[in-house]
Amino acid sequence: MTGTIAELRVGLEDFALKHSLETVTGLSCQVERVVATDPETLMPFLWVETPQSALTELEDAFATDDTIDQVDCITDLDEERLYQMQWVENVDLLVQIFVEEDGTVLSASGTAEGWHLRLLFPTRDALSRTHDYCRSNGIDCELLTIYNVDEGRRGRFGLTDAQQDTMTAAFERGYYEIPRELNTEELAAEFDISHQALSERLRRGHKALVKNTLMIGPRGTNGDREIQTQ
Repeated sequence: MTGTIAELRVGLEDFALKHSLETVTGLSCQVERVVATDPETLMPFLWVETPQSALTELEDAFATDDTIDQVDCITDLDEERLYQMQWVENVDLLVQIFVEEDGTVLSASGTAEGWHLRLLFPTRDALSRTHDYCRSNGIDCELLTIYNVDEGRRGRFGLTDAQQDTMTAAFERGYYEIPRELNTEELAAEFDISHQALSERLRRGHKALVKNTLMIGPRGTNGDREIQTQ
């Protein structure tokens, strides 16, 4: 079984600390990684960075943040603090699906711009169900990238090593500029392949890139996007 990693952006309206992140200037937070086994323990610990001078403002924001049920400061390192959080039901609405799908929060960071989550699921089907859950509940959740654990970061977007190397070189050497700074023959020579082989490699790479970024779902769905499970 191959695990699937997904990176998502979640809007503040649909997740935690909306009031605090919007109120306290420069506030950022980072969730300690925890394997999801229960909705109340998915994101229990939160590192918060804010100047010492803003501590009172932060505590006031936490006290009036309607996504927090209870908060306790565990560690105080001047401008960085570790808090233990208990979230309200609205936050649990989203984390519940992570629990049900055996998800792991590899990283989660929040700023005034929103939340960036990096999640590990046991299968693509589990990720697909999570995406469907967000859509059906009207949650502002944008899927940024998907890749299999065994692919590593070089295998993101479904690209082979050769396709990624070629497309990266093409970009760096001005192949995609208008006018082109490097033609197809010159780029093919750098990889010691024919003009035709280079064109086919680029086309396959472009197809994989579009499929795994823009078309996160089958064609012909009239913009109703679903996550590919194959």
